[in-house]
Amino acid sequence: MRFPTVLTCVLAISLSACNPASDEPLVESDPRVAFAPTSDSEMPPAILGNGGELEGVDVNYYDADAATTGYLAVPEGDGPFPALIIIHEWNGLVDRVRQVADDFAAEGYVTLAADLYSGQTGSNRDENIELMSAASGDMDTVVANLNAAVAFLKGRDDVSGRVGAMGWCFGGGIALSFGLDGDQHEATAIFYGRLIDDPERLQHIDHEVYGTFARLDQGPAPEQVEAFEAALNEIGIENDLHIYDEVGHGFWLRIDQDMETRAEPGQDAWNRLKAYLDRTLGSEENNSEESSAEATTD
Repeated sequence: MRFPTVLTCVLAISLSACNPASDEPLVESDPRVAFAPTSDSEMPPAILGNGGELEGVDVNYYDADAATTGYLAVPEGDGPFPALIIIHEWNGLVDRVRQVADDFAAEGYVTLAADLYSGQTGSNRDENIELMSAASGDMDTVVANLNAAVAFLKGRDDVSGRVGAMGWCFGGGIALSFGLDGDQHEATAIFYGRLIDDPERLQHIDHEVYGTFARLDQGPAPEQVEAFEAALNEIGIENDLHIYDEVGHGFWLRIDQDMETRAEPGQDAWNRLKAYLDRTLGSEENNSEESSAEATTD
């Protein structure tokens, strides 16, 4: 397997950072999130501390572990919609991440917040380290879990077939590992997760990569981001990477902790992310046009 180098770094980065379930691919009674995309001057409510009541549903998408409990948020409408897997930080799948899933559903993505900790969450540094260490020490299972998430989403009647993966901190490094070693998906978005700069390894990625990073971060440090970008450019992998000044590790998911400093870079990172996901996964409107074109051709 190709995991050890990335895994060690994912662990190091995360240390410095930060009812009933259904296993059916599509359930007619799935709760739906109203389509309400943000404007270019708005950010998703959850990262501003304004996330509302949860609008999605818990799902067991990974048959190999019944305790794995993800969270699914589905947009209103028939679709087909692009799909997104979001990967939690070192403390596990908590409500802020679920609220972010709702926000992505409001943007028009069937969104699955993955659970890499078998339903567990940490409440302090020691618990977070223990959970993260266990997951990072068994990357075969982590990748199998996320492969199951891809299959779950692609098996839904309301999904276009295009799936992206993104994460923060620990989850950002996992998103990159999954981009290298996981089943076919069309987007990888990294928020200050662990990076590598080996062109030979990176050539396993077959799609454009998004990344948001912080100048005041040492995990990854700015020079590591620059080395990552240089390696991607060397092998011709398109990328949209940006280092934001005056902010540190973990800034984007919790803009509300320092609105004065984080709001401007947070808004820019969000607008870049929306444009990236539209390029790589496509909007509902674009997918409908493609389906119509294919039907006409047939």
